Amino acid sequence: MKKTYLVLAIIGFILPSIFVAKVSIETGNILLYTNPIETFTQMFANDISSAFVMDLLYVVVLFMIWSFREAKKHKMTNWWIAWFVTFAFGIASGLPFFLYLRERKINP
Repeated sequence: MKKTYLVLAIIGFILPSIFVAKVSIETGNILLYTNPIETFTQMFANDISSAFVMDLLYVVVLFMIWSFREAKKHKMTNWWIAWFVTFAFGIASGLPFFLYLRERKINP
C-alpha cells in the first residue's frame, strides 16, 4: 500500500494544481497566495463554492486531529510534513501522503 498511497499523493497534487496553474496564469495570483483577499473572495463567490470550501475546511480540521493522534499512537517522526503539504497544496495530496508515512512506519 505504500506505493499506492505515494501515487495517490502525487495525483492529489497534480489534479488541483492544473486549475491553480490556470488561475495563476490568468490572474497573476501566483499559486493563489500572492493575493489572499482575492483568493478568499473567489472561494466564497457563491453558495455552491462556499459549500465545497466549508466541506474541505472541515475535512482538513478532522484530518489534523486524526493524523496528530495517529502520529502519536505510532510514534511517527516527520508526520508534520503531511500538514505542511496539506496547507501548501491541499488535502488531496496531504492525506495520502500522511497515509504513506503511516504505512511506512507500520510496515517498514
